[in-house]
Amino acid sequence: MNPNLQQLQPYPFAKLAQLKAGIEEPADLAHIALSIGEPKHAPPAFVRDELIDNLDKLSAYPLTKGLDALRETIANWLCHRFKLDSLSADTQVIPVNGTREALFAFAQAVVSPGSKVLMPNPFYQIYEGAAFLAGATPHFINCSADTQFKPDFAAVPASVWEQCDLLYLCTPGNPTGALLSTDDLKQLIALADQYDFTIASDECYSELYFDEGNAPAGLLQACAELGRNDYHRCVVFHSLSKRSNLPGLRSGFVAGDADILEKFLLYRTYHGCAMPVPTQYASIAAWQDEQHVKENRDLYRQKFDAVLEILDGCLEVEKPEASFYLWPKVGNGETFARELFRQQHITVLPGAYLAREANGVNPGAAYVRMALVATLEECIEAAKRIRQFCGSNSM
Repeated sequence: MNPNLQQLQPYPFAKLAQLKAGIEEPADLAHIALSIGEPKHAPPAFVRDELIDNLDKLSAYPLTKGLDALRETIANWLCHRFKLDSLSADTQVIPVNGTREALFAFAQAVVSPGSKVLMPNPFYQIYEGAAFLAGATPHFINCSADTQFKPDFAAVPASVWEQCDLLYLCTPGNPTGALLSTDDLKQLIALADQYDFTIASDECYSELYFDEGNAPAGLLQACAELGRNDYHRCVVFHSLSKRSNLPGLRSGFVAGDADILEKFLLYRTYHGCAMPVPTQYASIAAWQDEQHVKENRDLYRQKFDAVLEILDGCLEVEKPEASFYLWPKVGNGETFARELFRQQHITVLPGAYLAREANGVNPGAAYVRMALVATLEECIEAAKRIRQFCGSNSM
């Protein structure tokens, strides 16, 4: 067996199940899950119809590179969304079966054994597992209130940057919703040039924001502002899961540096992970429509406004810059999550499960993550119960 498998920690939801084991929850209260970041809004009907209309194409083997029409649609979307001057659909875009597998596979293709892979802390656990199984060592960059929940890049020693092969970013951040600005991204691009590493920017929450006139920036956008139209050292990951409420479609893409993507495509050809043709046609339809995405944002906006009004004064929590998570400070995340489930039959995720101890602290330990993915009515009910819980427990 690969000895690096022994370094993998249980997934956060396995730890959560263990935390809740043996607890007798109140039977008179319906369970409300705020723990898993799985969109619950209705998928677009026209995407479902496109998928059904192309089921006959299951008889064909899909190309790993994907359909020309899908890559062109993605390139057009990126250019419009992030104000890019140009992007080659042929060499700078690869469709993937959801970004989770692509984020993992990317490290296997670009990382040298013995190097370091840097990532935010808290983080999406795939980054850590990808580093371990590529034979690298994860280096965690703490995200705290002191840095507006952005990674504290200034705290990374030069000796660590010198060993870095890959830097994972997540903007908007999971679980904090914090955004990296184009200035932040430009500084990281300069570091990548100085120390010769690749930047992988996970931008899967980029379309879930609140100000319609101020969409979050992206890594390729920062490149374009620098006149860096080859996107050297830079790769972004996007998905339809959150944007279009299509987590089960398993559809996303990777885009950026053509030289890196040429090698990644070779890896994926051996990996055997081509996207089914009907899924590709459904994806084209989804990427070509923005109305359903705006309606999706409207639904989240309603939930955040309602929930934060109810929680005002009882929890130390602020509206994030983007995403569908709340990241309240609760003192001890495990205790809060366990007792909230016991008393109010609500499941939230302890922040410690999304982070690792670094520089003597686990930056998630005092927090919990709440995903506002349930219906508006359920989110309001959850907020009322949480307020009652905080009042009765002097939170």
